[in-house]
This record gives sequence, structure tokens and C-alpha cells, in this order.
Amino acid sequence: MENLMTRQLDLILKEGGAAYDWQTELELNPKFLDTKGKSWLGELVDDLGGRTSLPLLQKLKFDFKLGRTLITWDDELHFNRYRLATFRSEMYSEWTFSFVEGHKRLCRAFEKECLKAGMQYRIWTGPPVAKAVFGEASDSGDLTGNGAIGWKLLAYNDAQYDLQTRIHGYKLIRLSPYETLMTGGSLKRLDQLLVNPKEEQRAMLFNWLKRKISS
Repeated sequence: MENLMTRQLDLILKEGGAAYDWQTELELNPKFLDTKGKSWLGELVDDLGGRTSLPLLQKLKFDFKLGRTLITWDDELHFNRYRLATFRSEMYSEWTFSFVEGHKRLCRAFEKECLKAGMQYRIWTGPPVAKAVFGEASDSGDLTGNGAIGWKLLAYNDAQYDLQTRIHGYKLIRLSPYETLMTGGSLKRLDQLLVNPKEEQRAMLFNWLKRKISS
């Protein structure tokens, strides 16, 4: 999703001379999803309190594509107890994803930021399919009962992105506002750096992205 952060990253990649596509889509081949993959997705719905199966996404949207690497920006709404629950899936122990341990920590540390950003009705309850699968949402801000069904749907779809990119042969990089980089002798958050990066900071961020892509 285009925002200030991804626009800045677009400029940084362009300045660095990277060959990439911006705001790209991946059409999914349903034949790639085998029995094990379908089982993992079913278990994820169960773990999130779902009572019926969810329709599969037919295409995925990404901020950047560089060869066989896809990059997406995870904003504050992606870090909460429901996304943390998805990481308990066997999928994440059978396959290695570079972002998992970091995202687990961020889910534990920044749920309050998710609350600030995610209490609006359309975010809290999500589209109609969220209610069909997860039931009635709790009152906005109440995470003690059925909670935020819109957040649950987003968490499930994040896991679906992780699975589908892997079986389609891509590497997925998830960036977050909370990542920290050393610059000028101190650690700074990625979102703060991207607000108005100086020339030397843009060069540093380009090299940092290159390392992520090649690692």
C-alpha cells in the first residue's frame, strides 16, 4: 500500500539504480497449494477462533518486486496478539522466514500502537467475510472477548501471503516502522528515517535494503 514510507523507499531504490517494479501484483496458481498448505491454513483459522473456512486470495499485492524478491511494508496494524498466534503454525517451524523472530517481538511490544491505529469500525470489524468466519466483534478496543475480527482476518491473510509467496518461489521481505538502524552514532527507527532522509541516510538505506535482498 502506497504511503509516505513506501514513496521514500521508491525514491531510494530509484536513486540507487535498482531494477525493480513498484506496486506490483502476484497472480496465484491454485494448483501450487497442496494438501499440507491447505491444512496449515485451516489450522490458522481454527487458532484464530474461526468457525468456517476462508476463501483463498487469488492475487497478492506488494510494494516492490526485485527479481524473485517481494517487499511489503507492514504498518502498525500488523503487530498484535493475532499475528503472534499465526507464528505458532507448523509452517514457521518447517520453513525459515527471515522476519519471523523480529515480528514476534514487535507483536508483543507494539500492540498498543495497533490499538491506536486500529479501533476504527471498518478496521476493527473488517469486511463482511470477517464476521462470517470469526463471528461478532467485541466492542471497539475490547480484546478480552472475541476481539477485533478485522485484525484476525489481516493476521490470517499475512500468513497466507507468507505461504503463497514461498510456494510460488519468491523470497518475501517484510519491513516495519519499528526496525532500527544505526546512523550518526545512534539507533533510529526506520519510519523516522524515512520521513525526510538526508542524502547520506538514503545511501545507507539503499545499502541496507541490498543486504536484506541478498542475505
